[in-house]
Amino acid sequence: MPNQHSLSPEARGALTVHRIDAAVRLGVDAFVTDRFGGVSEGPYKSLNLGGHVGDDIGHVMENRRRVAQAAGVEQLVIMRQVHGADVLDAPMPGVECEGDGLFSSSSDLALAILVADCVPVLLVDETSRNFAVVHAGWRGLHTGVLARAVARFGDPADLHAFLGPAISGEHYQVGPEVATKFADVPGAVLPDVRDRSLLDLRRVGAHQLRQLGLDDENVLVSDQSTDGGGLFFSDRAARPCGRFALVARRVVA
Repeated sequence: MPNQHSLSPEARGALTVHRIDAAVRLGVDAFVTDRFGGVSEGPYKSLNLGGHVGDDIGHVMENRRRVAQAAGVEQLVIMRQVHGADVLDAPMPGVECEGDGLFSSSSDLALAILVADCVPVLLVDETSRNFAVVHAGWRGLHTGVLARAVARFGDPADLHAFLGPAISGEHYQVGPEVATKFADVPGAVLPDVRDRSLLDLRRVGAHQLRQLGLDDENVLVSDQSTDGGGLFFSDRAARPCGRFALVARRVVA
């Protein structure tokens, strides 16, 4: 596994968020939510942030309000994610948009990517105020969402990447139609039963980022996973389920 880092639990209001300390040192307040401290019920209990999974929309909006408050804003910037490769300039909160990455330099906006096994990625430029959040499942990784995101910045050597909690390679079984797409990534695809394979999405993401020009020491991977759905929602562990978020906001210098 690439360079691992631990998230730091921190109480913010009614929530416990998991802070990305390395991003904070670069001037971005970034954290990952867990599945606790919200108002959703049943399989979405309790801090579900996804409005597309069958949860009561009123519960979702209250959960998003609590996370926005933890980020120091009135409303999060959230887009409709489609497992594609589009990386957009972050709009104002409440503006409808569709894609799988948000790019900004503003301290007025808190960008959020929603996941439940896919890889949430944060990119921070150390020489400017630019940052981005990216949703990277196997489809996005295959179609180049990370390349599109990195292209929004200047020199990739100035970029720092943080890959948050996602399903581990040991728990992500895929068929040959998916495994063959990543067969060239060292250690990312391992044989499982019959024609099944185990795929390590974060190993793929870290490899792609290094191939795109990021320095190895600037690519960090969370040592936590979504396996089992205990702390973070996991679509593989339970369906239906909620979504958690990676949230990032540029700190005023």
